[in-house]
Amino acid sequence: MKAKPKTARPKPDATLARFSDDVLLIGAGKMGGAMLQGWLARGLPRDKITVIEPEPDKRLRAFAERGLTLNPARKTKASVIVLGVKPQTAPDVLAAAAKMTAKDALVISIMAGRTIAFLEKAFPAGTAVVRAMPNLPASIGRGISVAVANKAVDRRMRNVAAGLLGAVGAVEWVEKEALLDAVTAVSGSGPAYVFLLAEALTSAAISAGLPADLAARLARETIAGSGELLKQSSIDAATLRKNVTSPGGTTAAALDVLMGPGGMETLLTTAVAMATRRSRELAG
Repeated sequence: MKAKPKTARPKPDATLARFSDDVLLIGAGKMGGAMLQGWLARGLPRDKITVIEPEPDKRLRAFAERGLTLNPARKTKASVIVLGVKPQTAPDVLAAAAKMTAKDALVISIMAGRTIAFLEKAFPAGTAVVRAMPNLPASIGRGISVAVANKAVDRRMRNVAAGLLGAVGAVEWVEKEALLDAVTAVSGSGPAYVFLLAEALTSAAISAGLPADLAARLARETIAGSGELLKQSSIDAATLRKNVTSPGGTTAAALDVLMGPGGMETLLTTAVAMATRRSRELAG
């Protein structure tokens, strides 16, 4: 009998292993929970983490049994506060969070649509604030976050934020907060576009005569494999596309439709523009 291959685990990040700040995570739902898992996987000491989550799942309770502080009876003070709650609950949550903010604390928000100005009003004057937009692949450590900082964030704080956000994927920084609306439309909403592509490709395969289960597997593996190839390759997407396309072949016939008038590029440009506009509307 062959031994089962060992699952590769991420190596602890030295920066997080030596992390000296106390971290308070408010909201450990899908995105907050993904970040917490990333921190622990990369060596962030459990005794440095406090989590406030009204509805803790089994995994979170298990973390608490191994040293993480969950829903403490007494209010705590933290030098780093990560806000992972839903935007609509922000007004009530921020009032309580402000009371748990230590002097010279760093506030990191992953709430969609809530601006730095909104956050600054809730915390003491001069509080350092980083607003970040992660995305769903953070749940498997393959996300990307785009962050923007207010003027109170110094180099050390930026490194702290980068370390915590980087536990679930790549991190990019922008200087203009207004760009986060487009970021939301591209990387924040982008996974839904990819999933829709998988749905559409599956339906097209079924229409072409393939059994439904095979059609779904082909669509899933083709998109996943192509995405990994794009990530690992130094070749740009346009060149990779051309490499697959033989003149006058089957791929060229399909691309004549997808790249024609009203095709994929036009649709995505319109879709991203609409999502960007909606992000601005939600931010007020």
